[in-house]
Amino acid sequence: MRITSLLLAALAFPSLAAAADAPPGDIILDARLRYEAVSQDGFAKDAQALTLRTRLGYETPAWRGFKALAELENITALDEGYNSTTNGKTGYPVVADPEVTELNRAQISWTGKQADVVVGRQRIILGNARFIGNVGFRQNEQTYDALKAAIRPTKDLTVTYAYVDRVHRLFGHHSVQGEWDSDSHLVQAELKTAVGQLTGYGYLLDFDNAPTQSNATWGARLAGSRPLRPGLAVTYEAEFARQTDYRNSPTEFTLDYLDLGVGLKGPAHWATVGLERLDGDGRRGFQTPLATLFAYQGWADVFLTTPPSGVRDLNLRAGTTIKMGPKSLPVKLQAAAHDFADDDGSRRYGREVDVMASVPLTKILNAEVRAAFFDGARPGFADRHKVWLTLEAKY
Repeated sequence: MRITSLLLAALAFPSLAAAADAPPGDIILDARLRYEAVSQDGFAKDAQALTLRTRLGYETPAWRGFKALAELENITALDEGYNSTTNGKTGYPVVADPEVTELNRAQISWTGKQADVVVGRQRIILGNARFIGNVGFRQNEQTYDALKAAIRPTKDLTVTYAYVDRVHRLFGHHSVQGEWDSDSHLVQAELKTAVGQLTGYGYLLDFDNAPTQSNATWGARLAGSRPLRPGLAVTYEAEFARQTDYRNSPTEFTLDYLDLGVGLKGPAHWATVGLERLDGDGRRGFQTPLATLFAYQGWADVFLTTPPSGVRDLNLRAGTTIKMGPKSLPVKLQAAAHDFADDDGSRRYGREVDVMASVPLTKILNAEVRAAFFDGARPGFADRHKVWLTLEAKY
């Protein structure tokens, strides 16, 4: 009864808000109910997590380009048969959705013709979120106490700089690793060219209470497409980065990152084949501590920390959108296959298959089902299966 009542209340929020006389500005209101099941070798019990994430916020109307925004976030566990990383239930596999109530965002922004500035607790996503992101798939997203400025000197060039004072991680403020004190600088330049978008970046990360994650990463990425015939294009991407120790890092290292991909894209279908390699020197691997990691190297989250010998991910991904039902609802289907090994491919870690289907049930309500199946090939890379059922209402 409690679960049903909370779900109905969460889904009713947008309708109630729409019916009321809204004040000037924008109301931020969304609720996401998720069931996640994890079966992992080495644990006698399977994890069963049912969580409800609710966000409520407000953004003022613009005044001479200025806006203010405040947003609260609550994650409630309706079924807590899992290790949230803060509830002490270590006999279960980890589902990193701890219960927490917090101020998710509190920012002041200014928008001009050729520049944008945001100050305060904010969401930061740079590029494809491979290095800097908000971990949006998890219930408690990652936000930053930061100053961020984006300058557009020409229509084809955008230069972004951010100074990060604190990172509010997905584990929440109850965790010893939930917040990182930071003295970090993020720089990125994006240029639209005839062959695609060229991105150059430098991420200088310095964390007082997580010194092993301090590093400096400099790199460049090119992503674009070329038409082969009407309705069909070839897509391509190439990226290289070098990471070294920085500031209070306790060890010295120099590690490389490489990403290559090519694919085909049509009006409703796409497919890519790719190689992503994060090097390791035997002591540590190339790390991306602020990335939206769920989107990369498989949804089973086996490689949230890069192994000391690095990781090489050979992957094949494909997706399509089909119309189903009397209302011709657009159903998105996606699948991916990964083969994991160390950075030179001499030692296999395992294989993974991921599948996903999502459909917008109404203008504000979306349903999604995902599954990930990882088959480990060596000790330390345990077999695990994960299933997610998600219902999200957003106003």
